[in-house]
Amino acid sequence: MISSAEKLVVLFSVPLYTAVILLEIAMSNWKMKGFYSWKETLMNLYMTLANMGVDVLFRGVYLLALFLAWEYRLTDGPENLVLYWLTLFILEDLAFYAEHRMDHSSRIFWAVHVTHHSSPEFNLSTGFRSSVLQPLYRFVYFMPIVFLGYQPMDILLMFSVTQIYGILVHTQFIRKMPAWFEAVFVSPSHHRVHHASNVLYLDKNMGMALIIWDKLFGTFQAEEEEEPVKFGITKMPEEPHHPVKSVTHEFRNIFRDVAAAPGLKAKLGYVFRPPGWSHDGSSKTSRQLQEELQIQKRLEKDLKDVFERPLAGHSEMQES
Repeated sequence: MISSAEKLVVLFSVPLYTAVILLEIAMSNWKMKGFYSWKETLMNLYMTLANMGVDVLFRGVYLLALFLAWEYRLTDGPENLVLYWLTLFILEDLAFYAEHRMDHSSRIFWAVHVTHHSSPEFNLSTGFRSSVLQPLYRFVYFMPIVFLGYQPMDILLMFSVTQIYGILVHTQFIRKMPAWFEAVFVSPSHHRVHHASNVLYLDKNMGMALIIWDKLFGTFQAEEEEEPVKFGITKMPEEPHHPVKSVTHEFRNIFRDVAAAPGLKAKLGYVFRPPGWSHDGSSKTSRQLQEELQIQKRLEKDLKDVFERPLAGHSEMQES
């Protein structure tokens, strides 16, 4: 069941995507940037087709859940159409942020989402490298919006519209947007940070269209000139182009860790705690790695200050 409005979004977006991707490929080749490769681009296409297949098969189930939630709504949405769609946009973007943050905070959900991050390339086609199994649970984050009186089909329409924006920020050709824009909206610079495997950048900038959620909830990180982005994940899959293993590799890693873990608490930890968590410290979460990085930077700064002070004092004595 797809609304006529969603069909219009598809009719508009497909030619748009095709045009901008072909333009970016041409610019990449002309400027010899090497942003695209055949293998990764085909994997991106494969991932989005697989995601669409899961969505089509499961759509009846999650629509039923959303329409049942509609029957128990707590209120009706704003009567004013402009206010209705504006508030729906804000609420849907917040729901996406909540889902996205959970995908990065719990390993079982990261196992689904990791496919979107597993490419060492970053270009407009990377926006189509979907989290294949995400349609199985994404609708749960839409249900609070339904309870607030927003029509289920309108929520799905808004998600489709904001996804257009979310795909277009996957580019390296736009370095920075104006300061006023980057203060409110997700920019290509912000999203490059999100796709980085650098310790400084892990689990940052999770908004779809608005960056304000990251700034409000402590997950914002600007792109630093002295810290060039390295795309991909901290541990790349062994067979990144295998049609099945590319989607399921982290589930297999979870199974391996659970089987080897001592006791129920540790086993559950490998399923539900953040990616990188280990019962024995053999691997670390992004937060632990970032805390260690901060300590390292403070030590380097202190050492630099220690070595520079005598030199400064010596220089002053020579001048006197």
